[in-house]
Amino acid sequence: MPLVFTIAFRNLFHDRLRFVATVIGIVFSIVLVTIQMGLYFGFGRMVTTMIDHSSADLWVMPRGTKAFEDPSLLNTRERYRALAINGVADAIPVVIGFADWRMPSGAMTPVFVIGSDLRAGGLQPWDLVEGRIEALASARAVAVDRTYFDRLGISGIGATAEIRQQPVQVAAVTNGIRSFTTTPFVFMDVERARTYTGVPSGKATYIIVRLAADADRGAVRQQLMSNIDNVEVLTPAEFRERSRTFWLFGTGAGAALFAGALLGVIVGTVVVAQTLYASTKEHLNEFATLRAIGSSRRYIYNVIIWQAVLSAVIGFALAALAGDAVVRLTAGTALPILITPELMAGLFVLTLFMCIGSSIAAIVQVTRIEPAVVFTR
Repeated sequence: MPLVFTIAFRNLFHDRLRFVATVIGIVFSIVLVTIQMGLYFGFGRMVTTMIDHSSADLWVMPRGTKAFEDPSLLNTRERYRALAINGVADAIPVVIGFADWRMPSGAMTPVFVIGSDLRAGGLQPWDLVEGRIEALASARAVAVDRTYFDRLGISGIGATAEIRQQPVQVAAVTNGIRSFTTTPFVFMDVERARTYTGVPSGKATYIIVRLAADADRGAVRQQLMSNIDNVEVLTPAEFRERSRTFWLFGTGAGAALFAGALLGVIVGTVVVAQTLYASTKEHLNEFATLRAIGSSRRYIYNVIIWQAVLSAVIGFALAALAGDAVVRLTAGTALPILITPELMAGLFVLTLFMCIGSSIAAIVQVTRIEPAVVFTR
């Protein structure tokens, strides 16, 4: 095996310019796939950020709700039906909706209002860097993310504006709560959210159900569906999956990201296959010599496969460094690229598969070698 590796290494580095072209092709391919898949995972996480940060054990929602941002309404009297079920510790109404934010300058921009019972802690802002949650109990108080200060025309705590021609004041500031739609989130008390979004009193978008410690979630869920008409009751995992499916596949965003990743794989495979084929063809006489002195076909195939593996390892290492740089550069953007350890492991396997698969063309060329060729030189 060491001799096989040595031959593969020398063949690969014999023409350094060609080797550099091979590595660039692999790096380009894997970086493209990394970015596309990183965008896919980042997008998938962002569309469920509110679900991930809620304290819900179960979500009660109007039947047919496609995603968290779907502003359908249900009656809050269903809350009392939920509270009457054994095992339900709390049922918290949540109101969401789009509204217009008027800056002190008179300019307007859309915002996405999220209202919850802040005392119950159903769905409230997190990662506060200024102010406190309790401050949102004050009249006109709202919380916004500092990422959107310029967009909202404000500078921090105490800044004022209007929503639906009614005054608001920034009482808390978060860091990193960004919307994949780029529409700023504005948190507030549920009653003010109804006022600012035009939702009638007695209506809500969701009811967040929290269970007692010893409650059977499955049994409580069945009772909720039996006692409340025209609603769906989903676990956080189910609601998360539904939202991701809608935004990634219902809108075509996921298909576009996968298409970009597939293009990267195709480009990288073609570049690597072409390089390995050219390298093998250039060394046909050397391979014929190996055959003439008794080397088996399998031995020669191992040399070619080791060339592919070396290309894969070097190319992936450089691509991983480039991918890490891209992640750092996009960390503060509206759509950060997310690369998980599982994704990196999958990309490494993909790189090996791509490079070893590319060696097939070279192996086919070697199978046509006759040992007698060496005596005709």
